[in-house]
Amino acid sequence: MSTAQYIRWFEEIRNEDVDSVGGKNASLGEMYQDLTKEGVRIPNGFAITSDAYWHVLKSSGIIDGIKDALAGLDKTSIADLAIRGKKVRDLIIGAGIPDDIWSEVRSAYDRLCEEYGPDTDVAVRSSATAEDLPTASFAGQQETYLNIRGYLALREACSKCFASLFTDRAISYRIDQDFDHFKVALSIGVMKMVRSDLASSGVIFTLDTETGFRDVVFITGSYGLGENIVQGVVNPDEFYVFKPTTRTGHNAIVRKNLGDKKIKMVYGQGTSKDLTRNVEVPESDSRRFCITDDEILVLARYALQIEDHYSQKAHQPVPMDIEWAKDGITGELFIVQARPETVHSQDARDVLLTYYLEERGPVLAKGRSVGEKIASGRARVIADVSRLHEFMPGEILVSDTTNPDWEPVMKTAAAIVTNRGGRTCHAAIVSRELGLPAVVGTNDATEKIRTGQDVTVNCAEGDEGVVYEGILSFHVEKISLTGLRRPKTEIMMNLGEPDEAFSFSMIPNDGIGLARMEFVISNYIKIHPMALVHPEKVTDERVKAQIGALTYGYDKQEEYFIEKLSQGIGTIAAAFYPKPVVVRMSDFKTNEYANLLGGSFFEPQEANPMLGFRGASRYYDERYREGFALECRAMKRVRDDMGLGNLIIMIPFCRRVDEAEKVLAEMAQNGLVRGENGLEIYVMCEIPNNILLIDEFSRLFDGFSIGSNDLTQLTLGVDRDSGLVAHDFDERDPGVMKFVSMAIQGARRNGRHSGLCGQAPSDYPEFAEFLVREGIESISLNPDSVMKITRNVVEMEERLDRERTE
Repeated sequence: MSTAQYIRWFEEIRNEDVDSVGGKNASLGEMYQDLTKEGVRIPNGFAITSDAYWHVLKSSGIIDGIKDALAGLDKTSIADLAIRGKKVRDLIIGAGIPDDIWSEVRSAYDRLCEEYGPDTDVAVRSSATAEDLPTASFAGQQETYLNIRGYLALREACSKCFASLFTDRAISYRIDQDFDHFKVALSIGVMKMVRSDLASSGVIFTLDTETGFRDVVFITGSYGLGENIVQGVVNPDEFYVFKPTTRTGHNAIVRKNLGDKKIKMVYGQGTSKDLTRNVEVPESDSRRFCITDDEILVLARYALQIEDHYSQKAHQPVPMDIEWAKDGITGELFIVQARPETVHSQDARDVLLTYYLEERGPVLAKGRSVGEKIASGRARVIADVSRLHEFMPGEILVSDTTNPDWEPVMKTAAAIVTNRGGRTCHAAIVSRELGLPAVVGTNDATEKIRTGQDVTVNCAEGDEGVVYEGILSFHVEKISLTGLRRPKTEIMMNLGEPDEAFSFSMIPNDGIGLARMEFVISNYIKIHPMALVHPEKVTDERVKAQIGALTYGYDKQEEYFIEKLSQGIGTIAAAFYPKPVVVRMSDFKTNEYANLLGGSFFEPQEANPMLGFRGASRYYDERYREGFALECRAMKRVRDDMGLGNLIIMIPFCRRVDEAEKVLAEMAQNGLVRGENGLEIYVMCEIPNNILLIDEFSRLFDGFSIGSNDLTQLTLGVDRDSGLVAHDFDERDPGVMKFVSMAIQGARRNGRHSGLCGQAPSDYPEFAEFLVREGIESISLNPDSVMKITRNVVEMEERLDRERTE
């Protein structure tokens, strides 16, 4: 145990020591004591206590001067705030570090140098005593100094760190949070620098930062020191790891998004004015992920250990906000900071707000969405901090990036749009705290959007945020989740966009009745699978170049398809786990397949693709069977490698029983054997023959999903793509409804699941009531119809129960 008055080593600190060492240092000490024993790597270091801060102020006699400088502050005036803040900081820096404090700091630094080597580089980090609280993060309000080496640089950095308790943003933030300036002190953490300037670093959240979905670990990473991610200077890589199956030892990386990572922060030349600098990242590196899959899983396990530790102490779940760094010399991964997440952990869990955009306009910019909301207003492009005074409350703030000095203005914005930054950058973090929508990492928003232009910021449709020209109409649906009754009939969802899965999983549901694989292929993969299996048949050099750009970094182009598809479907399966997720294998028509990159070299011309070479008929045909094999390998990866056994596979447009047998044989050759490892295989019941021979099809499949669109088309002989006969397309036709009834009864007779996926129950209440009366087991709907139909079905079931008892 240290006998120093102003120094405490991490090994002596606990979370309960916030008053002495601040939130950041208390957390580091807690983890250093308990989690390093469990394999979590944390650099050693020490804290300069809050007593030292008060000693600086009192021994120099500047407290009254600080109070005078802040008296009568007009926080709404950026200029006034800047003048007074600088005056206070100058007073503290002028006071310097008293010799009795410095003697202890110097001795502690010497001990670190004994442990890590002469002239050890350290990070000097602020740790306020009102920091990292459950309801307010105070993140980024004070300063951090990196690559500090030697006595002179360390003493100067400590003095600046104490002064940073009165940055303009910190003063403003404390006023907003109703904290007394003189009841908050600053501790300083001095810890061994991890040489991430030679490798990579980033941020981890133990939930999805946009939706609050708690079953994933969300990791961001970029090359070099981590400040660029926090400051929003780079668009980082993003990784999602599913918690439940990670705990059981699976490779549960359900998603990877490649960031551009154009620059990295590295060590400077060693002077106090140039301790770090940004350099360009070679294109060959920026186009690759900054860490490997194995490293992603190590970081995820670290994050789970940290979350579990804090949750056990609090006797309730505690989502965490964590910083990590990889040492480029040793290759080791370190945790350098952890604190409770303070946005979604405070959300009310009994009310669901869903924003819906009702119209579209010209697209001005696209980027990463933050906030799941929609806002509109007049844009204000701010080039740098000197122009902040021009911003008017209620405008849309558009900038290259933001930093904590911008926060007084950000609080008055309707939405925020930046050129740079990922979803853990400063603009994103502050937007979440303020409840604002933000689109970050657009690259060119400041060029495409003009000051004074009316715009609408849409962050309500998944990962991609869009800025539209004009004031567009939207509405908000508010759903109370308390006391909701669930119907006996399962109400499931139709879904194709992985970006929306975490958000839609919050809507009360019984799983996914139809996940459309072709949405993932067209929106995320974009390449015809046969073009990856047989690249030699793609003779157009422009197309070959486009395919090469998308598959850059993959040893085999086929692996690109398997990884992207498995991650897209894996995201959906994880979002709804352990509820069933029924994934329909690809059901493009030939003309749709031809629109994929390279597709025109493999697809035949058909007069009526709707009734042609589609669905099951492709899977065993030599013209596509190798592409189907890639689909199967991706689904096997989701179930076996990711551990998502809730995935059910469904075969579309299967015309004959012998065709079904061929498809199942093809699947088995690719590792998907019905019944093995609990695998269930459904078939779309959308062709009259499926219903007429339902007993025979029941021998081969575990369930039937009635596709009302194709079934209506084939029952009435109406091309559903033709506007000329659209008036004859009606699911309520007696013939169609008789087929639906036969399908439900046939499934029940054979002990098979029966469901329906289609728009009819949403459009026609009487059709929904018909399904309930017939005893269908599940109805799968578009997400915007789920709650309305759920309520209707509950009422229908109650009415039917009354009828049966009367």
